Amino acid sequence: MQYRQVIPARFIARPNRFVAHTETADGPVTVHVKNTGRCAELLRPGATVWLTPGENPARKTPYDLIAVEKPTDRGTLLINMDSAAPNAAAGEWLAAGGLGPLTELRAEYRMGASRFDFYARSAGTPMLVEVKGCTLEENGLARFPDAPTQRGLKHVQELTALAQQGWRCAVLIVIQMKDVHSFAPNWDTHPAFGHALAAAQAAGVEIHAVDCLVTPDSVTIDAPVPVYLDAPVR
Repeated sequence: MQYRQVIPARFIARPNRFVAHTETADGPVTVHVKNTGRCAELLRPGATVWLTPGENPARKTPYDLIAVEKPTDRGTLLINMDSAAPNAAAGEWLAAGGLGPLTELRAEYRMGASRFDFYARSAGTPMLVEVKGCTLEENGLARFPDAPTQRGLKHVQELTALAQQGWRCAVLIVIQMKDVHSFAPNWDTHPAFGHALAAAQAAGVEIHAVDCLVTPDSVTIDAPVPVYLDAPVR
């Protein structure tokens, strides 16, 4: 996935989940934040962020905030935080055979009152893939979600039921950075989601996590990351 005309800026503040105040080489700019999650550990005053022009020239916020640099003990992580990027990158990856040969691949598949990210056929078997973008990293461990997600929980439970009916189903966690050693559910924030993932895997749903090669103007799925679904002992 590629962006255009990307420029750096300094993050100043986020007055609400939709906009942020930044400082570019040309002066202050209020921008649209392409991620409505909390991202509190990423958007800190003084952080270097990356902006791309918005698609609508008439919009009050001329740029979208798409990536941020996060200092860690291991160096600086460049993290894509565009909530639309995981699906775009996943579409490219699936089409290239990331989960094996697929036919009839299409996005945003409606089934009843629900909509799933991807539908395909795998060796003649109907398949659904639900994509979750992950930007939360702690000492090399990627975790999802960073806030409770009832929608995500519902999708995992629906995939579990469909897997029991013979569908091939997968949850694809797209970690929007490199330099992570593993993935686990965020048991502190939404334990029900972690339990649902474990139950889904037991029912035959595939749980995949992949990291990404991230540059200021691109994001590409790169390599699988180990997934650990055991709940921590309290």
